[in-house]
Amino acid sequence: MSDIEIRDDRAAGRLEAVGDGGEVVGRIEYFVLESPAAALVPVHTVVEPAHEGKGIAGSLARELYALAARDGVPVAPLCPYVVKWAARHPEEAPAADPGLLSAAKDWLRAHPGRF
Repeated sequence: MSDIEIRDDRAAGRLEAVGDGGEVVGRIEYFVLESPAAALVPVHTVVEPAHEGKGIAGSLARELYALAARDGVPVAPLCPYVVKWAARHPEEAPAADPGLLSAAKDWLRAHPGRF
């Protein structure tokens, strides 16, 4: 993978992979669940077509779990890519609590225009 910087734009709900020229080449869109407990909830992963196959999505998923660990909160993944990544990396991605997953799905249904 070329020089990619990953930055968290918490206000916008995006973890972004930024390439050498400052271009956003990939992102995970997420929200912060507040109830019944705090959690990061990734909903969608996108890598620009010209940058696919370079490990960017995996780097984003890894950083999302590292960010959650630093914040002391779990990840409740709804994004199919992050779910698959977590299943392949259980040492880095603890299993999500079913109650948090259910609450995250309820939140998403209640905010249909968010993603």
